[in-house]
Amino acid sequence: MSMTSQGNAMEKVIGKADVLIEALPYLKKFAEKVFVIKYGGSAMEDDVSKEHILEDLVLLKYIGIYPILVHGGGKKINQLMNKVDKQPDFVNGLRVTDPETMELTEMALSWVNKELVGKINKLGGNAIGISGKDGKLVSADKMGPVEIYGQQETDGGEKASKEKVDLGLVGEVKHINTNVLMNLSQQGYIPVVSPVAGDEQGESLNINADHVAGELAKALVSEKLILMTNVSGIMTESHNEDSLIPELTAKDAMQMISKGQINEGMIPKVEACINALSGGVNRTHIVNGGLKHAMLLEIFTDEGIGTMVKK
Repeated sequence: MSMTSQGNAMEKVIGKADVLIEALPYLKKFAEKVFVIKYGGSAMEDDVSKEHILEDLVLLKYIGIYPILVHGGGKKINQLMNKVDKQPDFVNGLRVTDPETMELTEMALSWVNKELVGKINKLGGNAIGISGKDGKLVSADKMGPVEIYGQQETDGGEKASKEKVDLGLVGEVKHINTNVLMNLSQQGYIPVVSPVAGDEQGESLNINADHVAGELAKALVSEKLILMTNVSGIMTESHNEDSLIPELTAKDAMQMISKGQINEGMIPKVEACINALSGGVNRTHIVNGGLKHAMLLEIFTDEGIGTMVKK
């Protein structure tokens, strides 16, 4: 090996050591802290991205963090609905859920849950899959009619829409049994949570996974809430990466929602961040799960990526 080659090889090794040194303050700060991570979007459909995300999750556990994974499964639900000729319908990023759709949702989410548990275990983790119904982890009530966000044209100009829609068997979280998650975490497990809950009568309710993640983070007063999705974060111009907003206050985020600047599936993500912050969560992040090791970059580097929503 030439002297130049030896020098280049040594620089690479030193570069790796520098990365570890940069991460050291965060490793000390986050030991035995709870991180709630929501995993969804098209990143769930890409096997390479999925492996990187789950590797990051296992690493967090090994270095002493308590990660709790909440997953979605929208694409799998849509596939099952298409097989029975049902058309998915969404309002403010929430799925309208009739009894048949609820049955299909539980089937799809159960399949996704077991797949994630199997992959985490294969990567050296010790995952256990649960739904919000298990151990009464999540108690919920049926959500009332929701007001559609956004603007609408009128004879007098543009004003906020006031139309309300009943979403069917869609729930909102009433109570979180934090003992279930902390007991599992402290015994060495990585809880993998499916966003289905039961009401007082035992009827199944579909809860948006972002909302479940936000409520879990709030109830656990977690150190971080990290929402892994298929976009880089909140942008002022849709699909324009150059317009990414690195940091955003909760107040400004709500204003963007009311103006329709934040829309569709990004609405429940931002709502989850705002809700978590109101309960004492220190930091909330929306990051692109398609970026290799995005979770580690957000947590353990000085620059970070994505959008941080803060108080």
